[in-house]
Amino acid sequence: MHNTIRSVTVNEIYRGDDAVRESLRLLDYYDGRNFIAPDGEIEHDVTVIGGGQSGVAIAHALRRAGVTNVSVLDASSGESDLAWRSLARMRTLRTPKTVSGPELGNPTLTPEAWYDSVYGRGSFESVDRIATRDWADYLTWFREQVGVEVRWGVRVSSVEPIATGRIRLHLATADRTWTEDTRKLVLATGVSGTGGPHLPRVLSELPEHRYAHTADDIDFDALQGKTVAVLGAAASAFDAAATALEAGAEEVHVYTRRATLVVAPIDPPRPNSLVQEVFHLLPDAQRWRQRWDAAANGANVPSDSVDRAAVFRNYRLHLSAEWKSAVERDGRVLVEAADGTRSFDFVIAGTGYQQDPATRPELATIAPFVARWSDVYTPPTGFESELLGATPYLGSGYELTERTPGTAAWLADIHVFSIGATVSFGRPVGDIPSLRAGIPRLADAIARDLVLADLGRA
Repeated sequence: MHNTIRSVTVNEIYRGDDAVRESLRLLDYYDGRNFIAPDGEIEHDVTVIGGGQSGVAIAHALRRAGVTNVSVLDASSGESDLAWRSLARMRTLRTPKTVSGPELGNPTLTPEAWYDSVYGRGSFESVDRIATRDWADYLTWFREQVGVEVRWGVRVSSVEPIATGRIRLHLATADRTWTEDTRKLVLATGVSGTGGPHLPRVLSELPEHRYAHTADDIDFDALQGKTVAVLGAAASAFDAAATALEAGAEEVHVYTRRATLVVAPIDPPRPNSLVQEVFHLLPDAQRWRQRWDAAANGANVPSDSVDRAAVFRNYRLHLSAEWKSAVERDGRVLVEAADGTRSFDFVIAGTGYQQDPATRPELATIAPFVARWSDVYTPPTGFESELLGATPYLGSGYELTERTPGTAAWLADIHVFSIGATVSFGRPVGDIPSLRAGIPRLADAIARDLVLADLGRA
C-alpha cells in the first residue's frame, strides 16, 4: 500500500490572518522579549519618524531582532493622510508585483497572500500591476498583522543631542508640547527625506496660490476649466498632468528642458540586485559618478504615465522648453519658455526633491554638524552637483556622519532610511525594492550598536 502525499501550493499554506499568526508564533515573534537592557531615564530604545511602509517595516524588523522598546511617530492624522492614499497619483505601482517588500521573507505577509485572501484564490496571478489603492490597503493590513502601533498626529519639532546614546525629541500635537528621550532615531520620511520639495528659482516670484509642488495636497477639482502648466517631465509630473486632465482642466501643458522624454517600458529590465546591495561599499568617486550620471540622464517616466496624459486632446508636451521666467500678470501666470510665451491659471512643479538637512526645521539644530557629500568628496571639474553635494554622507548602517570628526559622535545614533540615503546607497531608499535587504541591514546595525553600548557599560 502506498501513501499518497498531495502537492500543496504556497498559496494554500500561507493564506489568511490565522496563517500569519501561526507563522509569527513559529518565528517566536510573539514572545515579546526585549534583549536590550532597560534604561529608566530614557523612554525609547528606538524612535522611528514616519508611519509609512518603511517606518512600520523597520519597527517590525527591530522586534524580530529583539528590540521591542520602539516608538513610531507620524505627523499625519491617520493612515488616510499617508502618501499612498493622498499623494500617490499613479493608478498602479511601478514596481513589479513580484518584488519583495516589507514582509522580510515571511510568505504569509506578502502582497500575494493578502490579495488572494481578499479577492479569491489565484486572483493575484491575473494582475499585471498592483493597484495603488490595493497597495495602501495591504500596508494597513500588514501593520495590523505585525502589531506595530503608530502614534498619529505627533510632530517632531526639534532634535536635541544630549550625549552619545541619548537624543531628546521635542514633540508637539495640536494641543500640547513635550519632550521624550531615545537612544536611537530613524528618519523614515519617504520622498521628502532629509530635505523637501525642490522648487527651481524660476518660480520664486510667483505668489503661493498660483503654484504647487507635486508633494502638496493639490485640489485638482479646482482646476476644472483652468489652463495648467506642469514643469518637469518625470513620473510625478505626468501623473499630476493626467490627474488635472481627468479632473476637467481646459488645457495641460507639460514642459521639459530636455530634447526628448526618457520613457521607460512598463516592465523595464530589473537591475542586478546584488550590485545594488553592495553599492555603499564602493569608493566615493564611483558612487558619485553613478549618481551624477543618473541625474544628468534625467529621471525617466513610465510609458503608461505618458499614455495616460496623451489620450487627451487638450494635452500639450513642450520639449527643449526650459523656463526663463514665470510671473503673475493680470491674475494669470505668464511663462516665458525657450519655445515661446504663454499664460496659465496655475502651475504644478514636478521638479523632484532636495536633501539638505538645513532645510528641515526639526533638523536645524543638528544640521551644522552633519557631513554632506560636498564635505567629504570633491568631484572632478564638470561633474559638480549642488543637489547631490547637499545630501547627507552616510555610514554603512545608514547613520549620519560628522562634518568635523570628533565633534559630534552622537550623530551615529541618527539613521536615515529615506531618499536622503540615495547618494550613499545608490537607489531610492524607502521605495519598495530597497526594503528587502535595506531594512534588515538597518535593524542589524541598530541592534548591534545598542548591545555593544550596553556591554561597554557593564
